[in-house]
Amino acid sequence: MQLLLGFSRLIRFPNLLFIALAQGLFQLAIYEPVYAGHIPEGDRVRFMWLLLASVLIAAGGYVINDYFDVNIDEVNKPDALVVDKIIGRRWAMAWHFLLSSAGLVCTALAMQSPWQGYLLLMNLACVVLLWFYSTRFKKSFLLGNFLIALMVAWSILVVFVAKIDPVGWAYGTDFRQLRLYRFAALYACFAFLATLARELIKDVEDMEGDRRYGCRTLPIVWGIGVARFIALVWVSLLLLLLVGVLVYLLQLNYWVAFLYGFVLILLPLLDWIRRLQKAVTPSDFGKLSRYVKWILLAGILSMVFFYF
Repeated sequence: MQLLLGFSRLIRFPNLLFIALAQGLFQLAIYEPVYAGHIPEGDRVRFMWLLLASVLIAAGGYVINDYFDVNIDEVNKPDALVVDKIIGRRWAMAWHFLLSSAGLVCTALAMQSPWQGYLLLMNLACVVLLWFYSTRFKKSFLLGNFLIALMVAWSILVVFVAKIDPVGWAYGTDFRQLRLYRFAALYACFAFLATLARELIKDVEDMEGDRRYGCRTLPIVWGIGVARFIALVWVSLLLLLLVGVLVYLLQLNYWVAFLYGFVLILLPLLDWIRRLQKAVTPSDFGKLSRYVKWILLAGILSMVFFYF
């Protein structure tokens, strides 16, 4: 049982469920209504392979991240340490290889035709970037933050990329593709900005261990005050995006969706800003990091409103 629980922590099982939920809702609540009557045969089967690919690649990324972070995690979160404590380093490396390889195989099975080889190349790029994030980019100034935010945004955009006809998209001849793109871009931008803010806050939370092992994250280089300000910039951009969506919903008289966004996303974001201004200890910043995950979840669940 301890091994099973350790493996679950290693692959961040709740985060994998989040990815599956986001992609599942995009498929069922957005793609299928937009393409009603024009959905290709076998689309749901291919989507399930794509979802599995995303989950496996993300799991492999989490494993390799913990593999290279053993020393830092011994300082920042010793109670949550898995590699070298529950699962050996060689087994961790083997699991990374197996999970990532299985994810690429599932990507190939999700392709509609060999012409969609770009989908396989993009997911291969994700595997490679997650490796370099763990070995190098995570310790660098802001680059690691942007990379993880892009990976989270990609978990939504990949569903759009898997559905489109590149020729029709290039010439803009399919209005359904354009509508699907708008939804994908909206949620990808939301996830990107929220994740940027969260990653920066996590860097503040983990400063002690990061500094000890030579990391050059923004709060270490420029200080907590600057990190707090830049996190506020990302969240301010997120608020502008959200306000624009809420105004649009009001114009369409989508009152239920408007109230949902106002109460469960906008107000929590404003409360998050208030708490950020008062945060001092690593524990304070840890709570803020978890708070963002709940706001992200609320944003993803809002896809349900487009189903009706």
